[in-house]
Amino acid sequence: MKRVLQVIMPLALLAFPLISASADSLSGEEIMNKVDGRYGGDSGKQITTIKLINDRNSERVRSMLSYTKKYGEDEKTVMVFREPADVEGVGYLSYSYDERGRDDDTWLFLPAVRKSRRISGSSRNDYFMGTDFTYDDMGDRDVEEDRHEFLKEENVCGEPCWVVESTPLESGYIYSKKVSWIREDVLIPVKVEFYDRQGNLMKILESSEIEEINGVWTARRMEMNNLQKAHRTILEFDDVQFNIPVQDTLFAVATLERGRIR
Repeated sequence: MKRVLQVIMPLALLAFPLISASADSLSGEEIMNKVDGRYGGDSGKQITTIKLINDRNSERVRSMLSYTKKYGEDEKTVMVFREPADVEGVGYLSYSYDERGRDDDTWLFLPAVRKSRRISGSSRNDYFMGTDFTYDDMGDRDVEEDRHEFLKEENVCGEPCWVVESTPLESGYIYSKKVSWIREDVLIPVKVEFYDRQGNLMKILESSEIEEINGVWTARRMEMNNLQKAHRTILEFDDVQFNIPVQDTLFAVATLERGRIR
């Protein structure tokens, strides 16, 4: 089981039909499996505005076009930067697999070298294109890869949430734990704390502007605050569409390299 935390296109699809259950009857693992199993549409398209803000409050803005499509329990995602000129054409392609133990296939395309680079396991802790999201943040993670403990119920912006602590089972993972505040009605993680290997709070992710689009509950804004780097990344999702025709040819390395994704 996957999809505990995906970003950009996948995280914009944090959605599920309205469901509520007593915390007394749910374990941490059961809650995370509900989040993992949420429905976010069979395909989608969106435009993402990315704002990079440093410790001097200086802001850089980028725009990116994204498509996603489900293939059974697997999913393919492609993202291409549209502006500014220094990142125009840079693309990211991901094949996310539901099969337990199978790593995602991911590629980064750089127009300057006209070649796609496969993202290996050793690069997954690197940050994506100057944002505060690592490649690992952007990929899939099995629910079974972590130990999940229900901590408490707590309101966030007036909405009841389950608070779940997730601790990796393997050694050497980039985070020592994550703590998630999950809205009980729509199963959207509205807040996630990331702790480094020494147990110090590293980053905080907040999702807001939650609304229903074509029957799918969606977070239209996300902000990742990197406390240790004094840097923030804000994602704003526009022109969000679900269950639309999306050509399979969009999800090919050759299509990415030819600059044919519009």
